[in-house]
Amino acid sequence: MTTSSDIASLVVQEFWRLMATNNFQAVAAVLAQDFVLEWPQSNERIRGAANFTQLNTEYPAQGPWVFTINRIVGNGEAAVSDVSVTDGVQRARAISFFTVEDGKISSMVEFWPEPYEAPFDRTKFVERIE
Repeated sequence: MTTSSDIASLVVQEFWRLMATNNFQAVAAVLAQDFVLEWPQSNERIRGAANFTQLNTEYPAQGPWVFTINRIVGNGEAAVSDVSVTDGVQRARAISFFTVEDGKISSMVEFWPEPYEAPFDRTKFVERIE
């Protein structure tokens, strides 16, 4: 049984399913009319589904994009996803915070963290993630 608290997570899951088709125009089906995406790391804001879908269509890629959902958590009108993204050459991870209103994504704030080497030798405390 789907509850109102599940809606945001379901919409976000559908968003990533549509992204995985690489038909980015189809993603507009889950975006609100006044959709806004913010990328704080590059200080950019994308307004509207048309700009979002066109940006993704024109983004340089070596092959089809593959999106692997690592986790989605949601509650009410908010959800967060952790997704791995690759085109076969580029590899990245996106942490996305979604606001869902009336069954559509009205806003996203998305972070693309860069991997880095540990700042000092911590091998006696940690294990490597492969």
